[in-house]
Amino acid sequence: MAQNRPMKRALRYAVPATVAGAAIATVGLVPALATSGGGPDLPKITAEELITRIASSETESLSGTVKITTDLGLPALPGAGSFDAGRHGGSGGEGGTEGADPQAKLMELASGTHILRVAVDGPDRQRLSVVEEAAEYSLVHNGKDVWAYDSAANAVHHTVLPEVPEGAAAPEESPGGLEKITPRKAAQEVLKAVDDTTSVTVDGTAKVAGQDAYQLLIRPRQSDSTVGSVRIAVDADSGVPLKFTLTPRDGGKAVVDVGFTEVDFAKPAADTFEFTPPKGAEVTEERPTGAGDVSRREPHDGGERNANQGLPSGLEVIGRGWDTVAEIRLPGGGRADLAKGPNDPKDAGTPEAEKLLDGFTDEVTGDFGTGRVFTTRLVNALITDDGTVYVGAVTKEGLVKAADAAEKAGRSDTGDGSTGR
Repeated sequence: MAQNRPMKRALRYAVPATVAGAAIATVGLVPALATSGGGPDLPKITAEELITRIASSETESLSGTVKITTDLGLPALPGAGSFDAGRHGGSGGEGGTEGADPQAKLMELASGTHILRVAVDGPDRQRLSVVEEAAEYSLVHNGKDVWAYDSAANAVHHTVLPEVPEGAAAPEESPGGLEKITPRKAAQEVLKAVDDTTSVTVDGTAKVAGQDAYQLLIRPRQSDSTVGSVRIAVDADSGVPLKFTLTPRDGGKAVVDVGFTEVDFAKPAADTFEFTPPKGAEVTEERPTGAGDVSRREPHDGGERNANQGLPSGLEVIGRGWDTVAEIRLPGGGRADLAKGPNDPKDAGTPEAEKLLDGFTDEVTGDFGTGRVFTTRLVNALITDDGTVYVGAVTKEGLVKAADAAEKAGRSDTGDGSTGR
């Protein structure tokens, strides 16, 4: 059994996990398909006017049900299980439990269909619940407190937000990131990308969650983007985004489909945003910088858990617009490092694990050298043999261009033919 652990860790933590994490971040750039054709008869509006209506919307209170379907085309890896494997402890002590950490839950939304209940009352009070077959996960933001509760694990993650100095801008989002997959947040992220690399038009109307809506159609002009189009259904009266779609350049069904099935613009009841940890729940306390004490973990059952392992640091950005690529240097260097367990750096990768990684990647070459590309329907990743990862919503050719550009820039910086990395 011990010989299989590096293999299992490679499957669980290597390229698919990295790409899934990047894809989840990209969900902030996208979401669902509003039905075109046969929509309500609404006054004509330009794309600029509709964008202005979204930006100037004064609606701060609403509640409803959101359906999200994600199909990134991630491969089913034998023996890997789901990306949330070990969330509730797992077996063999491998990885440990992550409790109710919002980032762990966000990874689970990288595939399949999920039903969310949302409630919003201004910038300081939101509640989002992921409804599962026999359990529920809730994220509650009320003032300085952010509570995350996983009923299946009876685990709570509590974050106290830092004080915002008088006159300073408040953070754009609360810890956790789950709000990125709500229609309104997704629309805001998409519209940030609107520049000369983007075509924006109004493409008819639709009925969404019982509301009359305009459809804003966004298309990349850059040829290396894997994104075909993003469609945003906008409530005609309030300017609130109700539904979104990201369709890949290669066609087929939407990669991510997020939209309200029910919506109510009335102010939610105050007790909607109250939360008290259930008796016996394991509570993790976190204090971000500026919020008092440093982060600490306090398992109420007396158990100990490993700190959650994050993605590699040292990220650089290459390109612009829809062709943007993130460059990440692996800490260990080299493709073989992906076969190592992140919780045990002494664990050496195995030839079998490397061969398995090669089985779901394609070899590419360029000025940068040699590497392998892992592909999904939206986000692709190039892992070079010297230990650099290039990831983005761009084609395989786009990744090679980015790696070549980084190689050329490195040689220019050093002036001696070396990469300077």
